[in-house]
This record gives sequence, C-alpha cells and structure tokens, in this order.
Amino acid sequence: MATLFLGIIYVAFISLGLPDALLGAAWPNMQADVDAPFETAGFLFMTMAAGTIVSSLASGTLVIRFGTGKITLVSCILTASALLGFAYAPSIVWLYACAVPLGLGAGAVDAGLNNYVAAHYKAHHMSWLHCFWGVGATLGPVIMAPFLSGKEMWRQGYLTVASIQFALVVILFFTLPLWTSRKARSTGEETTRTENRGVSEKTRPDKTLQKKEVTWALAPFLLYSGVEASIGLWGSSFLVERRDIPVSAAAHWISLYYAGITIGRFLTGWITFTMSNRQLIRTGQLIALSGSALLLLPLPPAFLLAGFMILGLGLAPIFPCMLHETPARFGHANSPAMMGYQMATAYTGSTFIPPLLGFAASYFSIGIFPFSILAAVVCMLFFTEQLNAIIKRRRPCMYQKQ
Repeated sequence: MATLFLGIIYVAFISLGLPDALLGAAWPNMQADVDAPFETAGFLFMTMAAGTIVSSLASGTLVIRFGTGKITLVSCILTASALLGFAYAPSIVWLYACAVPLGLGAGAVDAGLNNYVAAHYKAHHMSWLHCFWGVGATLGPVIMAPFLSGKEMWRQGYLTVASIQFALVVILFFTLPLWTSRKARSTGEETTRTENRGVSEKTRPDKTLQKKEVTWALAPFLLYSGVEASIGLWGSSFLVERRDIPVSAAAHWISLYYAGITIGRFLTGWITFTMSNRQLIRTGQLIALSGSALLLLPLPPAFLLAGFMILGLGLAPIFPCMLHETPARFGHANSPAMMGYQMATAYTGSTFIPPLLGFAASYFSIGIFPFSILAAVVCMLFFTEQLNAIIKRRRPCMYQKQ
C-alpha cells in the first residue's frame, strides 16, 4: 500500500509538470487565433507565476488546517478546470482569467507535495520527485505537438491535458484516506525531521541578510529560474520565427529540452555520491554555457536541437544542488531563513524575466533570445564563483577536499 501511495505522489508531480511548457509550445498558433501581441505570452506566464507565489506562501497554513491530501485534490481541480478554460477561451481576457487558478493550483500542489515527501520519505525520493516533474514538462509539448497542424487545434491539446488532470482528480478523490494513514511509512522510510533538530527556530532573518555573500547567493537563483522558464516559453517561438522550424517540430524540440532536465536530474542523484554540490553546480553551468553557445552560432538545425538538450542537461543539477548547499554555505541556524529568501528570489526570476525578454523581443526581435540566455548563464557562473571565493576565504576547511 505504501508503494502505491508513493506512486500516486509521483504521478501527481508528473501532472504538475504537464501544463508548464504548454503555453510556450502552443503560443505561435495561439497568438494569431486570439489576436494578441507577441509579448502577451510573457504576461500570461507572469500571471500564472504570481498565482504560484501566492499559493506557495499560503500552502503551509492551508496544509496544517486541511491536510496535504485535501489541498492536493482541490489544487488539481483548480488546474484541471483552468486548462479546460484555456481550451474553450473565446478571448485573451478569458486566458488571463484562467491563468489565475492555474497558477494557484500549481503552487499549492508543488509546495504541499514537497513538504509531505520531505517530512515522510528519505532524501533520494525528493530528487526523483523533481525528476518526475521533468517527465511531465517533457510530455506536455509532446501531447500538444500533434494538435498544432491546423487552426484552433491547440485547443484540443489543452483539452487533452485537462482530461488527464481530471483523471488524476478522480484518483486523488478515491485515495484521499491514504493521506491521513500512517501506512506510507511501512516500507521503512524514515522521517527527515531529525535532520533539522539542530536548527535554531529563533534565528532572526535580518541577521542572515547582514552576510556579505547573501547577494552573491541569491543572484544565481534569480538567473537560473529566469533562464529555465524563458527557454520553455520563448524557445519554440525562436525556432519558428528565426530558424524556420515548423511549429509542431519546434514543440518536440522544446520537449527534448525538458527531457534533458529530467535525465540530468535522474543522473544527478547518483553522481552526488562522487561529486560535491559545488562541483556539480559549476559543471552544470559550463555545460549550459556550451548549449547556449550552440543556439547562437549559425549552425545546421541538428546543432540547435543538440543545444536545447545540452542546455537542459546543464541546468538539471544547478537548482537542487544550490538548495542542498545552503546549510554548508550559511550554517544550519541560518539555513531556514536563507531557503525562504532563495525560493522567493527564484519565483521572482521565473515570474519577471520571461515577460521582460518577450517585451524586449517585441521591440527588437526574437533573435535576441540566444544572446540573452548566454548572457544570463555567464552571469550565473560569475556570481557563483564569486560566492565560492568568499566562502573559501572565510571557511577554507569547507573546500579542502573539493
């Protein structure tokens, strides 16, 4: 029963990833059908991301009051209904209205499931969980691609994903009693709460902010989330408008970008046994740098495809390893506050950087896309290395074996 329950959690995280890349894959067709400016996709994305931030901040209180199972069920109903609304949206105003519950539902599911797995299962399940998000994000464009060959057919793609979400709603409804059962621990999984007993609950956040290296630590989170989201949102448009790739093929190519993230995170779980977080972060950034360079160079289409997948592989270890490195960088007492700052910064990056890129592209051209990605990755690497240098000077013993 515990294995079945864990499987339900994994399936729920797949469904969480499904809608994430749909808008970017379908936008080249949607834009004409709803008669919207090019940059509108960025503002829709920002609306969804804002809802995600709000529901993530509120999820702690809601989970304590109603339980993870009920919050997950209601959140999936919200996302499924919003996707159904996208499928039948008569105007751009309707799309904005549906973007709100889509973001609210996604944020609550994300925060609630992460918290539940962290509290009831060992750490390796958390890594695999984010890998399964990548499975969903990869499948989203794959599902949408066959529906992009005709006018208004993108609506059928949204309808298909909405149907999958409603199927999950049915599963969650009938398995709701499992969330309050203690059977999920019968496989011998131990709670991770003991790992946090040494953390002081009285640590003041303002003391954490006084540390010089905080700025250097937060900047990579802002840039990483902005890069990851921007590629998913604007990558397809870049391929269609600048490289003359068919819309359906572009959607498949972007799905391979998410496949790179998925495969990379799966492998990262094993590589952590032989490489440190710092080494994995640096290696990932260098790989992402090479992938973004391939998008910039005037090479045949096959190199573009490789560039997107290499970008995904490079980005894969950066975010989870940066989060895991927080206690080592700032100490266990400061870690809870820094986690909050880092997640807030990451959400800010994914909320504002993609629409800003879309706004700039509408005034210049989508041709700025690869230059922007390359510049952001270079800056990410610079801030990370500056942080490493500061920490190495202050705590040299931390890097003696790295």
